[in-house]
Amino acid sequence: MSRVTINDVARASDTSKKTVSRVLNNEPNVRDEVRERVLAAVAKLNYRPLTSARSLATNRSFMIGLLYDNLSPSYIMEVQAGVLEACEAKQYSMMVQPLVSTAPDFVERVESILSRHQPDGLILTPPITDHAKLLKHLRENDLPFASIAPRQPKGCIGVMLREREAAAAMVEHLVSLGHRRIAHILGDPKHGAGIWRLAGYRDGLQRAGLKENPAYMVQGQFSFESGVAAARRLLALKNRPTAIFAADDDMAVGAIWAAAEAGVSVPREMSICGFDDTTIATQVWPLLTTVHQPVRDMGKRATEELLLRVLGKGEASMVEVGYEMRMRASTAPAP
Repeated sequence: MSRVTINDVARASDTSKKTVSRVLNNEPNVRDEVRERVLAAVAKLNYRPLTSARSLATNRSFMIGLLYDNLSPSYIMEVQAGVLEACEAKQYSMMVQPLVSTAPDFVERVESILSRHQPDGLILTPPITDHAKLLKHLRENDLPFASIAPRQPKGCIGVMLREREAAAAMVEHLVSLGHRRIAHILGDPKHGAGIWRLAGYRDGLQRAGLKENPAYMVQGQFSFESGVAAARRLLALKNRPTAIFAADDDMAVGAIWAAAEAGVSVPREMSICGFDDTTIATQVWPLLTTVHQPVRDMGKRATEELLLRVLGKGEASMVEVGYEMRMRASTAPAP
């Protein structure tokens, strides 16, 4: 079968090739009746425009790049799903590139990626979203980008969440269950999330009139392995905590694993909770109490804001999304 062309759509909708192109690119000043007729013809003929032809006509690649340096596969998979959904809605492709943001040639590697693929814009995830040298390079070269959870949102477009407030709410939940010895497995300090969630943990303790115990604050790296290692240290304490708040779900699941290894019952002897509510939170037993961060929606919203800027279809901004508490089986009253 021969490929359906834009000329076929024009004939089927009794319009011109130029009008079909304007409808496909969602341009203004097309009458609703004409737009509906063109879209009906596109659906009936199952027309799929060639990306190469669109690129030549508009000087765009119709590709968005997603850059990440994150050890949490659950988080990245959710972000990818959201970015892809927003891209497909605008007939864009998604390129995913893992990187090491601490590498000395990090910016040069990004430059090479941009040169090879020439994306119309980038989605930046933490900690890349705060890489000062890269941000300077992107701005100097006028390449649009959207940031997910930047530490300094001023002047950026993208999406963010009130993480400090959410972390404090989780500590308050543990206090309401009678816990007074509450530990925290910290997230990667290069991430804004790690800093905000530690600040929220401290806020929660302060509001409850509890003193900070340095022994209860153990560094993690937003990974399952670091959660296991941190929890082992906490479980080895003579006066061990009755509750652990991990800065993400992967570390919380690592803490549950370490507790099982040590023969400590969760939640009867120790409550454990996390942050993000990624898929792993409901794949572990006991089901994980956590803060629901709409990660997939955040990826989608960041991409929508980026495409507003890329396509010039509206005013792009930094969007704030809400959080919800997910109370499940991994927390219980203090023993």
